[in-house]
Amino acid sequence: MERNLDFDTVIDRSNTKCLKYDFAKKRGMPEDVLPMWVADMDFKTSSYVEDALAEWAGHGIFGYSEVQTPYFETVRDWMKERHGWEPQEPWLIKTPGVVFALAMAVRAYTEPGDGVLIQQPVYYPFSEVIRDNGRNVISSDLYLGGDNQYHIDFEDLEKKIKEESVRLFLLCSPHNPVGRVWTVEELTTLGELCIRYGVTVVSDEIHHDFIFQGEHHVFASLKKEFEEICVVCTSPSKTFNLAGMMLSNIFIPNRTLRRKFRRELNAAGISQLGVMGLVACETAYSKGGEWYHAMMSYVKDNIAFTRQYVTEHLPGVAVVEQEATYLVWLDFRGLGLETEELDRCIIHQAKLWLDSGKIFGECGRGFQRINVACPRSVLMEALQRLKKVCVNR
Repeated sequence: MERNLDFDTVIDRSNTKCLKYDFAKKRGMPEDVLPMWVADMDFKTSSYVEDALAEWAGHGIFGYSEVQTPYFETVRDWMKERHGWEPQEPWLIKTPGVVFALAMAVRAYTEPGDGVLIQQPVYYPFSEVIRDNGRNVISSDLYLGGDNQYHIDFEDLEKKIKEESVRLFLLCSPHNPVGRVWTVEELTTLGELCIRYGVTVVSDEIHHDFIFQGEHHVFASLKKEFEEICVVCTSPSKTFNLAGMMLSNIFIPNRTLRRKFRRELNAAGISQLGVMGLVACETAYSKGGEWYHAMMSYVKDNIAFTRQYVTEHLPGVAVVEQEATYLVWLDFRGLGLETEELDRCIIHQAKLWLDSGKIFGECGRGFQRINVACPRSVLMEALQRLKKVCVNR
């Protein structure tokens, strides 16, 4: 029986080697700052995962470990049931995280000096793995429409692909931080452009289980031709709060792309992963359904609570329409503050640690990302702190 269904209780994460709570001072923040930035949840994972890890630890031997076909079948069944996609076992390559996989893909499919396409404002490691590997960041920025949602400028995207001779596109689907669930039409248009110009697509779908409006479509599932040009990145880390387990499931249907990717893994010295991540993944996907549905209901209510509170109490702030993820994109431009002043007010007056929009690209200036996957009382405290800043302005 699932035990960890109480999402209201505040769990003290301090002094647990927690990046979110234990490293404020080291990262230049006030020690009493309330952290609402990094994308993990303040909830215990499924009790089935907790028990499986405890049982494994009791064995006391932690040698080199690997999984066999039942692991793949569990992952496949989750993908098939939740997203209508049935990958094949040879396609699967396991990596220590999606960001690591993005870096391997940049190295596998491009050369130093090449341009790699992204859509800012986007998860900031996208830019980092491009620049740090000696490639050039090419952004076709998303734009915020009159419907309070972000959209793709397809004319600009095609122009950037042609003019910059782009050969690789890092797609964020669903999109972090703007919360879009891309439609079949949008993904199909993207895919056809990439086929036309010989662009390989790495589709980061790590947030695919956090859909509140619309339906997530695995990029590779839309057309057989898309299978041949893409790498699909998935992980249980966001869904079941397992980021510290450092495990992701990467699917590469095309044999040539798969061989190139694996060559980079070998060059990086990666073979087997940690056994605890493997155990956690298989258990979560096979037994964690009840926890997942309860968590999703709670997070959905937190998003609605945030939207209502901002509308009623935070003049000059707006919530961008959100279809996916537990990361809410807040628009502070109505306060009329420069980005650095906004950051200073939030950090030192509100004593809040959010993700400043500028780290997601220049077009993110004036925005902040807040993680609402936490007990309601913590979320209320954060919003009340923001209220003091907004009312003063």
